[in-house]
Amino acid sequence: MDKDEIDLHTIPPDASWGPHTDSAFYGVEFLPENLGEAPNETEMRVNEKYSSLPAEEKGIHIINIRAIEDIGYVQHESTLLNSLSRDPDANCKYGLYFRDGKRKVDYILVYHYKKSSMGRTRTKLIHHNDASAQNTKRDHPLPGKGVNLDMGESEPQMDYHEDDKRFRREEYESNLIEAGLELERDEDTKIHGVGFVKIHAPWHVLCREAEFLKLKMPTKKVYQINQAHGLLKKINSVIQKITEPIQPKVAEHKPQTMKRLSYPFSREKRHLFDLSDKDSFFDSKTRSTIVYEILKRTTCTKAKYSMGITSLLANGVYSAAYPLHDGDYEGDNVELNDRKLLFEEWASYGVFYKYQPIDLVRKYFGEKIGLYFAWLGVYTQMLIPASIVGIIVFLYGCATVDENIPSMEMCDQRNNITMCPLCDKTCSYWKMSSACATARASHLFDNPATVFFSVFMALWAATFMEHWKRRQMRLNYRWDLTGFEEEEEAVKDHPRAEYEAKVLEKSLRKEYRHKETDKEKLTWKDRFPAYFTNFVGIIFMIGLTFAIVFGVIIYRISTAAALAISSTPSGRSNVRVTVTATAVIINLVVIIILDEVYGCIARWLTQIEVPKTDKNFEERLIFKAFLLKFVNAYTPIFYVAFFKGRFVGRPGDYVYIFHSFRMEECAPGGCLMELCIQLSIIMLGKQLIQNNLFEIGIPKMKKFIRYVKSKRQSSLDHEEHVKKKQRYEVDHNLEPFAGLTPEYMEMIIQFGFVTLFVASFPLAPLFALLNNIIEIRLDAKKFVTELRRPVAVRAKDIGIWYNILRGIGKLAVIINAFVISFTSDFIPRLVYLYMYSENGTMHGFVNHTLSSFNVSDFQEGTAPNDPLELGYEVQICRYKDYREPPWSENKYDISKDFWAVLAARLAFVIVFQNLVMFMSDFVDWIIPDIPKDISQQIHKEKVLMVEVFMKEEQGKVQMLETWKDKEKKKVENWNNHSPRLSRSHSGSLSSCHSYHVDV
Repeated sequence: MDKDEIDLHTIPPDASWGPHTDSAFYGVEFLPENLGEAPNETEMRVNEKYSSLPAEEKGIHIINIRAIEDIGYVQHESTLLNSLSRDPDANCKYGLYFRDGKRKVDYILVYHYKKSSMGRTRTKLIHHNDASAQNTKRDHPLPGKGVNLDMGESEPQMDYHEDDKRFRREEYESNLIEAGLELERDEDTKIHGVGFVKIHAPWHVLCREAEFLKLKMPTKKVYQINQAHGLLKKINSVIQKITEPIQPKVAEHKPQTMKRLSYPFSREKRHLFDLSDKDSFFDSKTRSTIVYEILKRTTCTKAKYSMGITSLLANGVYSAAYPLHDGDYEGDNVELNDRKLLFEEWASYGVFYKYQPIDLVRKYFGEKIGLYFAWLGVYTQMLIPASIVGIIVFLYGCATVDENIPSMEMCDQRNNITMCPLCDKTCSYWKMSSACATARASHLFDNPATVFFSVFMALWAATFMEHWKRRQMRLNYRWDLTGFEEEEEAVKDHPRAEYEAKVLEKSLRKEYRHKETDKEKLTWKDRFPAYFTNFVGIIFMIGLTFAIVFGVIIYRISTAAALAISSTPSGRSNVRVTVTATAVIINLVVIIILDEVYGCIARWLTQIEVPKTDKNFEERLIFKAFLLKFVNAYTPIFYVAFFKGRFVGRPGDYVYIFHSFRMEECAPGGCLMELCIQLSIIMLGKQLIQNNLFEIGIPKMKKFIRYVKSKRQSSLDHEEHVKKKQRYEVDHNLEPFAGLTPEYMEMIIQFGFVTLFVASFPLAPLFALLNNIIEIRLDAKKFVTELRRPVAVRAKDIGIWYNILRGIGKLAVIINAFVISFTSDFIPRLVYLYMYSENGTMHGFVNHTLSSFNVSDFQEGTAPNDPLELGYEVQICRYKDYREPPWSENKYDISKDFWAVLAARLAFVIVFQNLVMFMSDFVDWIIPDIPKDISQQIHKEKVLMVEVFMKEEQGKVQMLETWKDKEKKKVENWNNHSPRLSRSHSGSLSSCHSYHVDV
């Protein structure tokens, strides 16, 4: 602490007016001694516009407390002078700087306070800028100046909880000052009952914390990046010219030819760094990160479990904490800043065709958010070739639909194939040709090209993961994140406030019982109830999802039976389409609702576990949320793909649910078409409603509600409408940043739609691409315009999301193998073509897949009510299955054809899975994780750094030798002059001098 500061803890205990002993003195303001000395190092200073105490008055002075209380507000958070300002926005650029216009606001703390309607109190913790403030005029005396202190007057009744919050704020802010931060308070705002504490980190604090956090900063050493040569250089130049129109017009996005060598900041080695411009050496992102680290580790002794700002926010001592945006992003007279640049070149829908300025995003929001948008950009780029191949596969299906023999046979009315009823009693016999449209549509997605596309997408997923790893390494090199693991763990190992509270509770309980105060920690026994609750909760939620899907199945069955009774021919002919469409819409609505519910439940389950660190909390939350949302999104699709039509039984022996509802059957063309409909509606619906409308609508609605509330609360004060809002007031009305988990989650679920069931929906990559083009700009606009500026967090990768992506990629191979084998007719067609076809063509395939049933074998009460609906009496009807005919000895038993097809299906699954897995691993192995040029540059940096330190050591050695030489010459010169001096002395001293020379 500087000598100009007053340490509240050093006030003598006999001072009966101490701030914690009498509530009547909550408004005490203190001035430091020797106010005029060392003005640059005084933490809390008096603004030059206000009068200060005479220089001869020393010590602690009490301001008229009753005067402050009489106007209806008791102020005690401040330990320094608060006063009024005639023009508060003159030099501070509307809140971006302190009131002196010199010190930048690095962070904002927001709190609520109760204010009387009798008047407004303008209170500022302002700073003394120069010694001339000692003689400034008293133009604006403090409110209540001159009112006598009368203890008999009535005092406003203060809420105990509000008192407690004031006490905590006072101590916390005092501790922040002791940590070296400079504070300034503002309660003269347009937001009623809300106060702001502006925080500035001076240069020496920034240097100290940068060294503690091991922040890599650019040194004076500049080196040239290795450039391509020959043909590769020409190709790169051509590509740059072609892509120039789609490059963002920002300086950070230009290709680098020179790079500064970076090194972890050290105050002892400040000579290595370019400190010519101290104001810009630490950018706003770095400054806010440093302040946030101080806020996290600064404690409040009034609440022993308080581990900094997180617990104070949780307890309502502060209502918000955030760094400021750089300024406005739109307007004619707005100065160009990084936020405005991002809005124009990144967060606008008009630049959707351009590359993202990732380096500028990282500079403004930090590495973690920069990596998210970089990953989203790589994913979107990789969807382009997948979309092209998917369109080709779809067009191939369209081109060959008229040549598909099975669909032609189904549509040929001359075959006159009579199918068995789809339901009991109310449903009658029907012609297979009535399902012609479904059969033709199925061929668009169920053709030999889809098998190729499944293999392609599996290799695409592996290539995408490798491409991202290489891109990530390039960003790590450019952003100086190589060798970051140690610093990352050091920063993230702060115990969470909730964990410390639990540990304190356990230690107090143990101290009460055993009178011991050993250092405690939470064990698995302490967490067992939470683990058990997690297990039961997750099982219950998954069971709830299954129950809802089962309910939709009942709806489909009952609705199909009800529509079959319809007297209109169109109603009966469109039963399957109507049931499928309505059921999918119900599934979509349920999925969207449960997604929000499961997100809240996953957070609650993680909170009761009380993870120790924020990193552990985030990973556990992601795992639970992903598990619940994955099951929620894909359970209806899994049902259609692998369970529908598998357990229906046969005519005369159907499987019933609750002895009333018959299980659903697949269409004659198979369930793949229905799977495609289910997948497309759920995927498009989630992207359109949940991802886009919710992301746009909900933040705007919340912002509008906050705006209306603030207008209503401040409508009585005319001055507030005239005064322009400060930067921190504008940012306070923005939505708080809630983390990247929702952003990643929606993209991971989409990645599942693109890869898991791509065999049934080749257009999935195209729809994902179109969505992501909008999603990038939507997220960008949200971050720039709708959200408070998040605290920059350092990260060198996307964390647990990478492992989830790899897991989905591996699972996609298995699921696509089963979809091709069991959901599509690809394997039955191959078996028929090579084992049963008489002429080597697909003629007769449809008849081969249908079994026969004698209508006389219907169970009692299940035969159609109108058996003559087709105009003739039906003796034999057909159904899709491999069973023995009624004239066989083992009628209706499973035939050997079924076992042949099943064996072929299982063989295909094994071969496809192992082959594609091998190919994916081969792609993973053949593509190096680190690009060769990046590994060379990293090695070059290490060599250059060693050279820098070697030169530094050599310079020190040379300086030491030079100094020794100079000292030696001085000694020699002095020795040479000594004999002359000895002659001029008396004879009595000659012997002494000669003795000295000899020595």
